[in-house]
Amino acid sequence: MTDTFDALTDLVAPGGVVVLSGAGLSTESGIPDYRGPSGAARRHTPMTFQAFTRDGDARRRYWARSHLGWRMIARAAPNDGHRAVARLQAAGLVTGVITQNVDGLHQAAGSAGVVELHGRLDEVVCLDCGNLTSREELDRRLREANPGFDAQVAVVNPDGDVELPDEAVAGFRPVDCGICGTGMLKPDVVFFGETVPAARVAECFTLVEQARALLVLGSSLTVMSGRRFVIRAAKQGIPVAIVNQGATRGDGHATLTLDVPLGRTLSALADRVAAAVPSPGRGGDVSAAVVEPAAV
Repeated sequence: MTDTFDALTDLVAPGGVVVLSGAGLSTESGIPDYRGPSGAARRHTPMTFQAFTRDGDARRRYWARSHLGWRMIARAAPNDGHRAVARLQAAGLVTGVITQNVDGLHQAAGSAGVVELHGRLDEVVCLDCGNLTSREELDRRLREANPGFDAQVAVVNPDGDVELPDEAVAGFRPVDCGICGTGMLKPDVVFFGETVPAARVAECFTLVEQARALLVLGSSLTVMSGRRFVIRAAKQGIPVAIVNQGATRGDGHATLTLDVPLGRTLSALADRVAAAVPSPGRGGDVSAAVVEPAAV
């Protein structure tokens, strides 16, 4: 059952909300998701940790494609959905943000204390010495090692990977750690087949258990990595609202679900909630001017 925008407003207005966001929140920033409307026509298989660490050819293909894809993600800007979450947090209504995304757009929009469940694409870790370096530095080194490499990219995936023909990556040269000199470099993100650090998972569970409500934004909840927090909230009797384009695997645990465009809906939600709180110098019923997103 799809619920109303008014029900979402009623759930968020009292505050104490923790946000759990997924790739669908970033599609309006030009980053397609895996399973929603923008990703439905693609058959992209994300890189697994096992393939990355054990197969040199797979690692070369990944770095060639990610070298180009990361530049597109680095240029992406926050959309209305990210900005609305930041507004709700600044108003004291959102008490925590957990994101499954690796694009950093929540922080770019102004959200603070974001827990990046799957890591961040703008940092690189050495699997041998453990040192972290910036993706900008790696980009510089890869440009130097691969002069003239600049294949055309049409679409970038949420993990920064892109589609490229084999001949375009055959001569690409990855680089090793610039600190220890020989270590294997990997973006500081959690690949498929890899485990999210236990301390990070525990932090997310604590946020959810202390929340008055859990608001899921743009996630199909297909994998247990994010769905477990919805399950935990439901078991604790914490209301769960899911705003996503398309059905999710968490719908059965939700108090309410809305299948609507996220940017427009969240902007209207922030406007409606802010308008409901009187402030000095403001007169009139501003909330009456807000159009219910589900109807447009």
